[in-house]
Amino acid sequence: MPVPALPVPALPVALPVPTTQPPTTQRSQAKENRRQALLTAAAALFAVDGFNRVSLEDLGAAAGVSGPAVYRHFTGKQAVLGALLLSVSQELLDGGHRVVAESDGAAPALRRLVEFHVDFALSNPDVIRVQDQDFSNLADDDQAEVRTLQRNYVELWVDVLAGLHAGTEAAELRMRAHATFGLINSTPHSVRSHGRRMGVRRARPLLESMALAALLAPAAPPAH
Repeated sequence: MPVPALPVPALPVALPVPTTQPPTTQRSQAKENRRQALLTAAAALFAVDGFNRVSLEDLGAAAGVSGPAVYRHFTGKQAVLGALLLSVSQELLDGGHRVVAESDGAAPALRRLVEFHVDFALSNPDVIRVQDQDFSNLADDDQAEVRTLQRNYVELWVDVLAGLHAGTEAAELRMRAHATFGLINSTPHSVRSHGRRMGVRRARPLLESMALAALLAPAAPPAH
């Protein structure tokens, strides 16, 4: 009697590996790229002309879209300003935490915080100028959130400074941090004024050394 042939199991069919991103991902990435382009354009335009003098048409044209197309990404011009200052404030706080977490001790952490903030100031002069001149144009909720993020960033520096100035009151350490930010954040004005003679490459080490000197200086003796 012939032996019946056993069924041969079907081999799994290999699915083709996609070589490109799905259309949804591509659209999402394109939308995010356009949003970032609008924020970059807003920083440049607001820094030069001020928030009140820039129209949505100006903003769209600088980013390569029409004025009404801005509404696909933001509810209005004030929302653009809010997104700009909120995003950079969050980036500062996140970057500061990362620097401290990766540092071994207060002294290395302080040095790296200074380097981090100087790099931010040299890379974002327009944002610093917008913060200085147009903060009051933020919506109330955005003002409160930006203040909270920036306050937390200051306290991060205060915690590091406390490890280097034992027994010093937090109020004095906070003043040191604020004074240092003022020194470093003057970069948009000083580099633009003296950039041809000095340049960013020379400005960076000078700002870092001046900031560290101020932060590490001994406390002033009490007034009599």
